[in-house]
Amino acid sequence: MQPPVIAVVGATATGKSDLAVDLALALDGEVVNADALQLYRGMDIGTAKITAAEMRGVPHHLLDVLDVTQEASVSAYQERARAAIEGIRARGRTPVVVGGSGLYVRALLDDIAFPPTDPVVRAELEERERAIGAPALHRELALSDPEAAAQIGEHDARRIVRALEVGRLTGRSFRAYLPHPVFREAGTVMLGLGRERGVLHERIAARVAAMAAAGLLEETRSLRARGLDDGPTARRAIGYEQALAVLDGTMTCDEAIEATVVGTRRLVRKQDTWFRRDARVRWIDADAASSPQALRDEALAALAVAAD
Repeated sequence: MQPPVIAVVGATATGKSDLAVDLALALDGEVVNADALQLYRGMDIGTAKITAAEMRGVPHHLLDVLDVTQEASVSAYQERARAAIEGIRARGRTPVVVGGSGLYVRALLDDIAFPPTDPVVRAELEERERAIGAPALHRELALSDPEAAAQIGEHDARRIVRALEVGRLTGRSFRAYLPHPVFREAGTVMLGLGRERGVLHERIAARVAAMAAAGLLEETRSLRARGLDDGPTARRAIGYEQALAVLDGTMTCDEAIEATVVGTRRLVRKQDTWFRRDARVRWIDADAASSPQALRDEALAALAVAAD
């Protein structure tokens, strides 16, 4: 019998990476990254990417697989991450997925198929968006796919273009391809790591300050030399976007730190909303644990209950 897929999910700065390593050590496992920004090589400080020492000998997959000039694709991630899980199981070990990118987690765990894409159609729609603006393109989407338009903001150019592209290529609503909460494998368990909002805000502030002290600005300067400004996904990452503004002279360091803290808090709210609405997540209160070992033991107990 194959071991189940275990996922550790939740908002940024809750301590997911450490718990995933603890579980992997306890269950003879390997870790699969489900954080979209940690796919990028060189984006280490600003994503709080786990270090070799913090891995404690546990193999990690899907870290450092993209250049900053490449666009992160959830469908490409799905293919690579599922292959990683197959490899882990072929070695007789337990897959432990960890990350806060909700759609990436769902793409890996759930029974989801992604619609086709066409670079010619995409380029045409992107050119039209530049010419007439996202709100005008959103009005076109409202006529052709009102269900999708109701779920997409009128200034969200990227998703508007994608929804129109899917409609043109498939004749179906973009919503038909949105994920549904059905695990592709029986026995899959999602553990959600939660913290009180005030505690989380303190951890975020401390993390951002530590990133600045560790050389986030220098890391961003190095990434700029490797094409960060041309990266459709990477350059918009919280922390890096603000660091680029400092390098351009449009923000001070103090302003960038504050903007990064505010942006991260906003991200945390979105992540929490995403995972809290999934009834399959088994939540663990990280604040209540007296030590990392106690947190690990609580997580192992939750897994044992799920297996019964």
